[in-house]
Amino acid sequence: MDDNARPHRANIVDECLQSQDITRMDWPAYAPDLNPIEHVWDMLGRRIAARQPSPTCLPELRRTLVDEWV
Repeated sequence: MDDNARPHRANIVDECLQSQDITRMDWPAYAPDLNPIEHVWDMLGRRIAARQPSPTCLPELRRTLVDEWV
């Protein structure tokens, strides 16, 4: 399965899939309801946005993301 992104449609990828006799399944591009990780990113984004005070630098954001993930 792939989402028709250019890296997924590169000739080398097609050749590799064919050499392994893997049949490609079509996957609609931009279908967040079909991609579970989109729900995870949405939840993390909402939780980070609700934090008071908000993270103000990259290391703080990184720590906050890890805290929310746990």
